[in-house]
Amino acid sequence: MASYILAIDQGTTSSRAILFDENISPVASDQQEFEQHFPNSGWVEHDPDDIWKTTLQTCRGALQKADAAASDVAAIGITNQRETTLVWDRQSGKPVHRAIVWQDRRTADTCSNLKHAGHEALVTEKTGLLLDPYFSATKIAWILDNVAGARDAAEQGRLAFGTVDTYLLWRLTGNRVHATDATNASRTMLYDIHAHDWCDELLDLFRIPRSMLPDVKDCAADFGETEADLFGAPIRIAGIAGDQQAATVGQACFKPGMMKSTYGTGCFALLNTGENAVQSTNRLLTTIAYQLGGKTTYALEGSIFIAGAAVQWLRDGLGIIGQASESGALAEQADANQDVYLVPAFVGLGAPYWDAECRGAMYGLTRGSGPEEFARAALESVCYQTRDLLEAMQGDWGAAGDTVLRVDGGMVNSDWTMQCLADILDAPVDRPEVLETTALGAAYLAGFQVGVYPDMETFARTWALQHRFTPEMGENERVRKYDGWKNAVRRTLS
Repeated sequence: MASYILAIDQGTTSSRAILFDENISPVASDQQEFEQHFPNSGWVEHDPDDIWKTTLQTCRGALQKADAAASDVAAIGITNQRETTLVWDRQSGKPVHRAIVWQDRRTADTCSNLKHAGHEALVTEKTGLLLDPYFSATKIAWILDNVAGARDAAEQGRLAFGTVDTYLLWRLTGNRVHATDATNASRTMLYDIHAHDWCDELLDLFRIPRSMLPDVKDCAADFGETEADLFGAPIRIAGIAGDQQAATVGQACFKPGMMKSTYGTGCFALLNTGENAVQSTNRLLTTIAYQLGGKTTYALEGSIFIAGAAVQWLRDGLGIIGQASESGALAEQADANQDVYLVPAFVGLGAPYWDAECRGAMYGLTRGSGPEEFARAALESVCYQTRDLLEAMQGDWGAAGDTVLRVDGGMVNSDWTMQCLADILDAPVDRPEVLETTALGAAYLAGFQVGVYPDMETFARTWALQHRFTPEMGENERVRKYDGWKNAVRRTLS
């Protein structure tokens, strides 16, 4: 009997596939980075063929490493970079433009104009989101308005829109299934998270034909099966969730009040609010955490655009480290008497500031500032931004003082960074045994749907702590450093 679950984790800078066994343990994985395109300042694009080819190759690579055949795989689960926008021709299957990535800010002016026209209240009421170029809606509109013939083709029903999950599902099923899940739909700025349907008022506002949009399903559902020639036999596709929601599932944050933060290219913190879609008064997002059996669980989310990307900047932009793993050791050597702050607004600032126009800045530089201080400032910026989110969430949720943060993603391998995080937050930080919680969540959803994996309560009991970081910094030092951060942000925003 097929007992493996194949998780596709299609991220911003790489595609990865992980094969999990019947005990929900990873047995083989494969990963490939792909090229980032920056055609203009603040613009970020991906080649859809790169997304597809690296996904397909890593799936085949993981199967090969485990000496497994398609017949050994009970189902595929997909998790993906969210908000990234693809539009393609339904007949040829060819994208009409490169994928516009979630980080892309080209529609900042459009969003600003819509805000000034008084439309943000409608967007927030229906979607739980703010009017920002981060989300998919203005990206779709930009493609329709800037690609020759695209709007006419869309109005004739010839074009399809999808976030990355939808595009991969379309390709995997041989152009047969055009669908998404509720979590990805909730990030488009077009989906009414209360009525559980695409919102006609918003479609009219952004001038997007409804015919472009995919069907919306639960996170664990029947999404079809793969073309037989891709892996040697058809494989069911049974789970889809956006990367941050998948990580929430993988971290077993199933009870209201539980919180996780994922540190990848960006940082994304989600607080489970149960059946209540809590309206934020602190410019956080109200979003769908997961939807199972037709029942929706909501979350408050704070989005930081630059986290691991700041470490990539140290490596690729400044050349002061050879690989990301060196950043913690370099930061540890920094001069403790220097207060250097990096506000990493390379593509604007996300929650709770939501300023698409500001750009990154360094403060506190002296003649003695060098690579060590730059490394520390980059890592500390992630910790300060997380505290911004935590304080905003506590203000909305009213649970100050008792938060334990479950963390995952590439950056959490750095003990120095996680200790710094606990110190700045003044809260425990829990690092799990399985760090690939995004892929784990996608695997669990698919495995649960096909009966390979257990119910949520049983799954939650399998969550295992690898290390808890507890605060060690004195309160005066914590206050002083965080006040310096807030001052740096104020200067950047002004």
